[in-house]
Amino acid sequence: MDELLDFTGKVALITGAGGGFGRLLAQGLAKRGCKLVISDINQQNLNETLASLPNQDNAISMLCDVSKEQDCKNMVDSALEKFGRVDIGVNNAGIAHDLTPLHQLTEDTMHSQFNVNVNGVLFGMKYQIEAMLKQGEGHVLNISSLAGLGGAPKGGAYAAAKHAVVGLTRTAAVEYARKGVRCNAICPFYSPTAILGEFASEEGQAQLARGTPMKRLSKPQEVVNTMLLILSPGNSYMTGQTIAVDGGVTAW
Repeated sequence: MDELLDFTGKVALITGAGGGFGRLLAQGLAKRGCKLVISDINQQNLNETLASLPNQDNAISMLCDVSKEQDCKNMVDSALEKFGRVDIGVNNAGIAHDLTPLHQLTEDTMHSQFNVNVNGVLFGMKYQIEAMLKQGEGHVLNISSLAGLGGAPKGGAYAAAKHAVVGLTRTAAVEYARKGVRCNAICPFYSPTAILGEFASEEGQAQLARGTPMKRLSKPQEVVNTMLLILSPGNSYMTGQTIAVDGGVTAW
């Protein structure tokens, strides 16, 4: 195996692993020798992900509501108990909201976005980084969005939350760089996963694709391939970066 993508002996935690990017990343890391602690809020989806892994003896699956701090702590505790360390933390769990003009956003929508998309990332980072500091190294990858780098018409609460993820990522990168802990974020454009919501139809996806220079949406695996490259053991000098995977949108 190419040493740049050899994760043998590494231990990774992935939230939101019941489908989409989370499931594909779990499969990609497991295939490359990584030990896993995977979580999701949906037990059936989580079971399906676990069943798809090549070596289930090297994986723990557990229900986790990332908006609850104790659930995020339990993930790290389980990793330390079974595997003795935490090398990688991937804070992937997230939710979108219905298209809503900013002046019509509700308190409930704002709370739900920040509870899951911001607190869920913060709680994950808090305990992942604590474990990494004790071992002197580690890498956190947060899943933001292109909406975390610019405006998102009718997605104001989501954009605000994803901007907060970028802020947490950059702050952690600066705070812990000298202690061997790195933190980066990936910011994808739309991809055909469950989070597409109102744009899930073929017509909706075509509408979104017209907004990219490549005139197509990404395949989920393309985004996950970028995650694997970011997490590569050889990619050891990158920290504090927010990597757009967007078919060229930010080049306009």
